[in-house]
Order: sequence, then structure tokens, then C-alpha cells
Amino acid sequence: MHLEVVQYALGALSGALVGLTLGLFGGGGSILAVPLMVYLVGVPNAHMALGTSAFAVAANAAANLIPHARMGHVRWRCALIYSAAGIVGAFAGSSLGKLVNGERLLFLFAILMVGVGILMLRGRRSPGNPAATCTTENAPKTVGFGAATGLLSGFFGIGGGFLIVPGLMAATGMPMIAAVGSSLVAVTAFGLTTTLNYAVSGLVDWPLALVFVAGGAAGGTVGAFAAHQMAQARGRLNLLFAALIFAVAAYMLWRNAMIFFTV
Repeated sequence: MHLEVVQYALGALSGALVGLTLGLFGGGGSILAVPLMVYLVGVPNAHMALGTSAFAVAANAAANLIPHARMGHVRWRCALIYSAAGIVGAFAGSSLGKLVNGERLLFLFAILMVGVGILMLRGRRSPGNPAATCTTENAPKTVGFGAATGLLSGFFGIGGGFLIVPGLMAATGMPMIAAVGSSLVAVTAFGLTTTLNYAVSGLVDWPLALVFVAGGAAGGTVGAFAAHQMAQARGRLNLLFAALIFAVAAYMLWRNAMIFFTV
């Protein structure tokens, strides 16, 4: 796929916007990667946008994993069990996603965005058990949640952290900070699995992915600083971001509804 120079510049800008939202709001920011690639950058192939964004999300998660690991927020046994099951799901999901018409896939993606917005509005208040870990008793639940979230992650080309964090908490009872750190292992694994599956079909624009990641790194730095400065207004910011997600989802539903329902 050949893109113009201005489109790569818009890709860097899109990456910066996603990085900014990730820094400000944490999980959920990457959900904007696909619509930005399709509607702002102008990637003509929905599958190409999904495959490329999957790599950008994986790279972003890997970068964020390092500080969490240093602070001891990663429960490695749980993260690896969850990720191993999810890799199988992500491969199956991405294989299925490549078979679905691109516009129909974007319509389904918009429905997923509505779900993300609702989850952001709900918040999470469960403190969890700081001593929780993966055992033979909860391993089946961990594998089940991992496979399910990996399937969705692969199908939609997303990181899925907004699903993985509650999945880890439900399966093991770990506190949210440990689930956030551990989820980054899974987001990286799922994203790379999806990327490789799309790449073998020629559905990853590597230069666009790299400029998107570079923009995301810059935007994430600004977002993390802004989040610290605006900590008191976090609830209001989450509300505004959820509203943005709903607006983008509504636009995508409108753009792709007729094609989705065409037999």
C-alpha cells in the first residue's frame, strides 16, 4: 500500500493523540487507533488499519510494561498463563477477522467502542487481594478469560486492556494495579500475534506503524504529565473521553450501517 507523505504525518499525529489519551486515561485509549487510521490518515483498507494498529498497540504496551515490572506490579505467572491462552484466541480471532468484510468489521468495531465507553463510565472499585496469585484452582478461569479476551483482541485488532484487566481480577482476585501491570504482558502478546497473522497476508503498513508508535511515545509523555497535573479532574476527564468514544462510534455506525445490513 502506498501512502502520501502527508498521510504518514497524519499517522504520527494520530499516534500522538492515542498516546495522549493513554497517558491521560490509561486503558481504552488505543480504541481510537483504528478509526484514526481509517478516517484521519485515510488508510483505504480496513484490514490494513487493523493489522497496523495491532502492532502500534503492542509496541505501546511493551514500552509501558517496563516501568510496571520495575515497580513490581506484574504477576508473571498469571500474566504468562493468561497470555498463552490468549495467543491461541488472538490467532483464531485475527484469522476470522480477515475473512469478514472490512466495512462490516468497522461496524462491529463501533459497537465494541460503545461497550468501552460504558466501561469507562462505570469505573472499578474492588480493592482485590494483594496476595492473590495463580493456583491450580483458579488456573482454568485464567485460561478461559485469557482465551476469550484474546479472541476479541485478535478479531478487532485491539489491545483489549479494558477487557483483560477485569478478566485478570475476576479470575484471580488480584488488585487492580497488579491487573493493570500484568495485562500489559497480554496486550503485547495479543497485539504481536494479531500483527504477525495480518502481516503474512500483507496487511501491515510498517512505515505507518513506526511513525504511529513514535507519535504515541511523544503523546504518552505529555499525557502522563497532564494526568498528574489534572488528577483532581480525572472523573470529569473520563466522562469527556467516554463522550468522545460514543461520538466516534456513532459516526462509524452511520458510515457502515448500510453496508453491514446489505445481504
